[in-house]
Amino acid sequence: MDISELTLKQASELLADKKISALELTRAFLERIKKLNPSIHAFLFVAEEASLADAARADKLIADGEGFALTGIPFAVKDNILVKGMQATAGSKILENYIAPYDATVIKKLKESGPIMLGKTNLDEWGMGVSTENSAYGPTKNPYDLERVPGGSSGGSAAAVAASMALFALGTDTGGSSRQPASMCGVVGFKPTYGRASRYGLIALGSSLDQPGVLACTVEDAAIAFQAMAGADEWDSTSLPRPVPDYTKLLREDLKGIKVGVPKEYLAEGLHPEVKKIIEGAIVQFERLGALVESMSLPNAKYALAAYYVILPVEISANLSRYDGIRYGLSISGESLADVYYNSRSTGLGVEAKRRIMIGTYASSAGYYDAYYKKAKQAQALIRNDFKKAFEKYDLILTPTSPAPAFKFGEKTLDPLQAYLEDIFTVALNIAGVPGLVVPAGLTDGGLPVGLQIVGPHFSEEKLFAAGHAFEKALGLKLRPKL
Repeated sequence: MDISELTLKQASELLADKKISALELTRAFLERIKKLNPSIHAFLFVAEEASLADAARADKLIADGEGFALTGIPFAVKDNILVKGMQATAGSKILENYIAPYDATVIKKLKESGPIMLGKTNLDEWGMGVSTENSAYGPTKNPYDLERVPGGSSGGSAAAVAASMALFALGTDTGGSSRQPASMCGVVGFKPTYGRASRYGLIALGSSLDQPGVLACTVEDAAIAFQAMAGADEWDSTSLPRPVPDYTKLLREDLKGIKVGVPKEYLAEGLHPEVKKIIEGAIVQFERLGALVESMSLPNAKYALAAYYVILPVEISANLSRYDGIRYGLSISGESLADVYYNSRSTGLGVEAKRRIMIGTYASSAGYYDAYYKKAKQAQALIRNDFKKAFEKYDLILTPTSPAPAFKFGEKTLDPLQAYLEDIFTVALNIAGVPGLVVPAGLTDGGLPVGLQIVGPHFSEEKLFAAGHAFEKALGLKLRPKL
């Protein structure tokens, strides 16, 4: 059995037909992790013993006729999502020895279906980054080119799926952290509507922006995984009690009658020529599938990146204040309480975390709040209104995901602004709270993946999955890195 060719759906069918066992499948993935992880560094922790025990339980469920689509399916979890009894470092030294005391709600929901959690994946510290270079535990490498980044901050999850070390993986998405690495690693990346899935048990970065994300081999796989995660949660007041449709039953293979907008602001100067060519080809494919495609405008999109990099640091400043060396995490003693704070945070927090804490503290401080944070929130309202107006006319919006393919390690580390620009096409969705789906659209001449971003109105996940599935099937692109 060549697991590098398997999708979640195919594996689920093999398990249900008893052509393979969950134990066999899990052992195959664990062996692949042992073989590839030393060079890719997608996993920070592998739960070998626990995963084999879970696989044995999954086989019993399947034998008793009590299995689900996800029963026995090996998956990975970004290391800022809590799994009871396992490490949760958030990619930071300050939480190096932290063990999660409970399951995040998305983990709790997934466990009801019986998938096999293989381990925790690498990320930019706290989710702050676009390359996974900011991890305190070393960078993850792109399976398509080990000299290039996998994207971030869910780079470990994207690389794990791309390298067939897991059939799907959980990420988080605050400004593109599931979608951008999906594009760079040639996999599907999904961010739901804010409030569609619970944030409880996700280590908070930007509470008004964070959402759990899914990375998978195919759109159908992402839909199957998200089906088990979606829905309201009494522990998260921002999750909304709306019915969750059966996403897989709403998949289709044409786009007849669908109206699609392409923002002219997103195909402007600065877009890598090969990325532009691939995205334009994807737009043509939508037309071939029967969609009515028109150029349109999101006039306030130009403010999204600036607004995001004020709003997010302000929330980071508040959320990371809890890591003070007193309550949990790294604690370094000092002669006074202030010394403990200073010693613990200066040692345990990385450069990017410190940078954003300082920016956020400054932007929200007395005398500067109106000039920065208030204006950013006003821009956010304009951006949300742009999307609201656009979706009165269009069912979906198509955009690039990242302005360029995966870049080499070190290219952007000396200039944070260049790194921040990698989020230019993704942050507006978090600002507006709308869902987004990234589907592989092609390879550059150098063999690097490029993903198309499909955007829908609030709570239109079924439209995204349907459109992404149709596009994926018509394109017939089967990406697998040569490892």
